[in-house]
Amino acid sequence: MMDWMTAEDAMAALGVRAQTLYAYVSRGRITAQTDAADPRRSRYSAADVAALADRKRRGRKASDVAQNAIAWGEPVLASAITTVARGCLYYRGRDAVGLSQSESFESVARLLRDQSAPDLVPVTDAAIAKGKTAGARLFATLAGRVGTDLPVAGRSPRSLAVDAASLLDAVVTAAAGQDSRDPAHERLALAWGCDADGADLIRRALVLLADHELNASTFAARVAASTGASLAASALAGLATLSGPLHGGMASRVAVFMAEVKRSGAQAATADRLMRGEPLPGFGHPLYPEGDPRAQALLERFETPKRWAAAAQAAEAAGSGRPNIDFALTALAKHLNLPDDAPFTLFATARCAGWVAHAIEQSQTGRLIRPRARYVGAPV
Repeated sequence: MMDWMTAEDAMAALGVRAQTLYAYVSRGRITAQTDAADPRRSRYSAADVAALADRKRRGRKASDVAQNAIAWGEPVLASAITTVARGCLYYRGRDAVGLSQSESFESVARLLRDQSAPDLVPVTDAAIAKGKTAGARLFATLAGRVGTDLPVAGRSPRSLAVDAASLLDAVVTAAAGQDSRDPAHERLALAWGCDADGADLIRRALVLLADHELNASTFAARVAASTGASLAASALAGLATLSGPLHGGMASRVAVFMAEVKRSGAQAATADRLMRGEPLPGFGHPLYPEGDPRAQALLERFETPKRWAAAAQAAEAAGSGRPNIDFALTALAKHLNLPDDAPFTLFATARCAGWVAHAIEQSQTGRLIRPRARYVGAPV
């Protein structure tokens, strides 16, 4: 039978603060469950704590550091675009939450790719990509440009900026299902039947989601760009990666959890998940032990739906952390009565700005991203 320990004992054994302990839980390094004697508290796997403490005492070899660098570990490449520092997200040194107060998605996209001049987007009557869902149209749009857009290799940032502006315009058109010269948030708001307040919330979400350092989809986009592939190909690599359930598909997992909350109540649904040893989707983030500032910035702009508010209260009481951006997107979709796929549509549309910026930055290095694998197979 698994032995459990209190938060105080776990922190003492590891020599860490509560925030770090919660971060270990959110990363899956320590298993936690609700204390049966006090539902407001959590207990932590003694075996997991002991194993982690032992690894900390032994230190890590260079090969171990390299192996773990691809999973919330040490930085693996240099970038001047985005960073997370002191619990905040910064785009080229500017606070993303502050930018979300007033900036448009288009202006932030230019900031990310270090372009001060307005976008030069040719006005065309190109047909909107076919697809019943916004996701299908996004994939079709990017795939359709892969064979026609020029490679990034050997091109100047100014030349690439024109391609980037055209690509982002096409992405917004695909997401909204209609073309116009209006800003992205207004086009999406029109497609979803939102009023001016709803359009402003969409604008804020797009800005907050535009980039997030070297996440899985951004790394995929940079790998593609490092080969000299086009911006469209790089963005398509990012979109394919984003579609996974552990990345852009996380909002769908939050929706499933919220359906459980609807059936059995917030406290019961939370307890059931934790008893099964499953983390709560939509809560906690390895980079934000004190809480995801993107989620907070978005949630404070509208009244959180009652079921979401109850789930957030239960999750925090159980020690599962505060709401993250995936939770905030599903709450926003409920508040504005958006389609089920709206969280993914917002995420993919916004993040395309970051993928393109990273692809341009990577192309200027002239270096191929080609890591080595640590072989653990049959002896050779």
